[in-house]
Amino acid sequence: MPRRPRIQLAETPLHIVQRGINREPCFFAEEDYHCYLHWLEKSARDWGCAIHAYVLMTNHVHLLVTPAEPTSPARLMQSVGRRYVQYINRFYRRTGSLWEGRYKSSVVQAETYFLACYRYIELNPVRADMVADPSQYRWSSYRANGLGQPDARITPHTLYLAQGKTAEERTAAYRSLFRPQLDAEAAADIRQALQLGMPVGNDRFAEAICAKAGIRRNSGKRGRPAGEVADCPARLRGQEDFGF
Repeated sequence: MPRRPRIQLAETPLHIVQRGINREPCFFAEEDYHCYLHWLEKSARDWGCAIHAYVLMTNHVHLLVTPAEPTSPARLMQSVGRRYVQYINRFYRRTGSLWEGRYKSSVVQAETYFLACYRYIELNPVRADMVADPSQYRWSSYRANGLGQPDARITPHTLYLAQGKTAEERTAAYRSLFRPQLDAEAAADIRQALQLGMPVGNDRFAEAICAKAGIRRNSGKRGRPAGEVADCPARLRGQEDFGF
């Protein structure tokens, strides 16, 4: 079966997920997180990807980026992935792949889903019951976006900057977005878009993006039965977060 083409457009936000093979861990010690973030910063700079949000979970990674060129995300993921796998294999004396196939991605409509994607990404550790508040998790962008702590990897998006006139106003407004729970329908839309490699946004946006990319839109209406997720083992519904 031919690979489904990715939709990646210049100057259009993209939500990226990469998982460990067989949902196994890809981070084993604190130094591993530091190494990944170091190469993420360098590779993003080298290949023209502005990073707005990220989270490094035990067995998968989320990124929210705006690429300068359509090829920028693939080059970013190839660069950081290759360096990190070489480090892990050498340090832990292992061989073979660390990642489960190709990364998944979804173009994001800024006006309707962008801030929801921020929240979806940075709330991963909370949904996984690893922490009670996103500020307690060290390996995400929340402390930069929500608390104003310096993070050289982060480039604020214009929608983030529009949250206030000063840094204090912006971080306060951003934290307020996390007080209510993320809408279940929005979270489901984000997950499905990643699974299908389709845009996340309203119908008009999704159709326009697919037409621009020259592919047919897949709405996912004939996809996995609704009860399948609920029937998964509780272990997978927790920290694993389905890799998404």
